[in-house]
Amino acid sequence: MKKENLQMLLKITARIRTYILQRRKRRYERLYFNNMAKQVGIHKELSRPSSDMAALRNEVKKARHVLILSGAGISAESGVPTFRGAGGYWRQYQAQDLATPDAFAKNPSLVWEFYHHRREVMNSKTPNPAHFAIAEYEKRLENVGGKVVVVTQNIDELHKVAGTNNLFELHGSLFKTKCTSCGEIKENRDSPICEALRNKGAPDAGNPDARIPIKDLPKCTSCGGLLRPHVIWFGENLDENVLSAAFAEVESCDMCFVIGTSSVVYPAAMFAPQVALRGITVAEFNLEDTPGTRHFKYHFCGPAGVFVPQALAEDDSN
Repeated sequence: MKKENLQMLLKITARIRTYILQRRKRRYERLYFNNMAKQVGIHKELSRPSSDMAALRNEVKKARHVLILSGAGISAESGVPTFRGAGGYWRQYQAQDLATPDAFAKNPSLVWEFYHHRREVMNSKTPNPAHFAIAEYEKRLENVGGKVVVVTQNIDELHKVAGTNNLFELHGSLFKTKCTSCGEIKENRDSPICEALRNKGAPDAGNPDARIPIKDLPKCTSCGGLLRPHVIWFGENLDENVLSAAFAEVESCDMCFVIGTSSVVYPAAMFAPQVALRGITVAEFNLEDTPGTRHFKYHFCGPAGVFVPQALAEDDSN
């Protein structure tokens, strides 16, 4: 993909992500998915996708370059809060209220409380069988000269903890920071990330804001500037290098799994349709149908922790 086209896509993506999140009804989600599918050339819908696990496993045996797209659903099975949909609140806020540059500029203390809470919650969360199955499959395929690449929208690093190596984190990581002054990006697993946030960030609606002075919030060890979470906020562009690498996998994989993603957040929602356009098998694993379901060859309705290990299990005949 040419650099100028990628830059244009990044700008369009930021607008689309914000727009779709403001319109949560399924009819809007489906309309935008179908419009995007037409733009990438998918004009013919498949009949109801297959849920034949044996047939999928036969295709998995032949695959040598597998792209796995994961979203909030796979992490939710590990007990990670999604802060989306009904009941998805931290205090009286949803993620899109706090995960923005404007929110951080207006109240960095409040935004840091929110992310501190999310970081601390992850101390009690572990990868589930789907995460481990993906990591184990990656190693097995590498041993025979193959390749597995995971492109995730999640920021919790559970794929990394499970052992996945070929990983692109589209939206950044809870455990990295970026300096607002010098731009330095560093891994940070301190708990708490700064003393002023200790015992702060309780999620109940009745908890007051801590109103921590900027001087006491997380600081850059190189220049002393204010740190922010190194995550992609609503209205921000994705990292150009990460997005370019993800598109390269979309264009070269010979099988694709879509796990726990709603297929409405762009540009990730474009990836699987583009794979399907090339005639490559796409298998979706989700608790419900998504706007993309009818465009894919396989759909397995249920927990990823149950179906993904079945799909990726080692062949007993080997």
